[in-house]
Amino acid sequence: MIPLYTYEEFESANSRHKLPLLCEYCSKQFYRKKNDIQSALKNPSSTRGCFCSVTCGHRYKKKGHKTKVKCEHCFALFNKDISRIHKTKHNFCSKTCAAKFNNAHKTTGTRRSKLEVWLEQELTLLYPLLEFHFNKKDAINSELDIYIPSLHLAFELNGIFHYEPIYGQEKLDSIQNNDHRKFAACAEAGVSLCIIDVSSMKYFKPNNGKKYLTIITTTITQALAAK
Repeated sequence: MIPLYTYEEFESANSRHKLPLLCEYCSKQFYRKKNDIQSALKNPSSTRGCFCSVTCGHRYKKKGHKTKVKCEHCFALFNKDISRIHKTKHNFCSKTCAAKFNNAHKTTGTRRSKLEVWLEQELTLLYPLLEFHFNKKDAINSELDIYIPSLHLAFELNGIFHYEPIYGQEKLDSIQNNDHRKFAACAEAGVSLCIIDVSSMKYFKPNNGKKYLTIITTTITQALAAK
């Protein structure tokens, strides 16, 4: 957006007052309402105030022009093709930023079960002095559901997908091979891995989760006593 008005003119204008702008394609002067300009300024990817007409906007895009937008994960500014801005809902400077943002903001298909979330809440309340790592890869370079660094103790909560071919035998074989590799990696790193079969849980309620919490707390108590 190329303004042809001063800061003072912008501040003194009312919301419906039209202010002059310069078209970024044909360099023609045109006008937009102050409230439209404010809306465009709040959205770095907007081209609403950049062109005097839809035609100029299309012609500008066809030339392969880029504009600066802000990455929605790391907030860095980067150049993005004008033609791509309106085809994508979000702007990311890299695939890594896109993946991290999507994992943090997804509302469906979450990887963590309700049981895992509940166990995290309960364990951090029961053991405020213990450091817990939930779903991190720092111990064996592979994700562990629960890991307690000071005790070199880890827990994996294996649901039905670890025991039955819900998505086919090939997928089950892949999951079980990964389970074996994870167990071997823990043994090599000196981490005691406790695998808990939670496949019998059809739906989560706190009462259903208590037996698994008891298994974990009993194991932790034994590890603390042996320390």
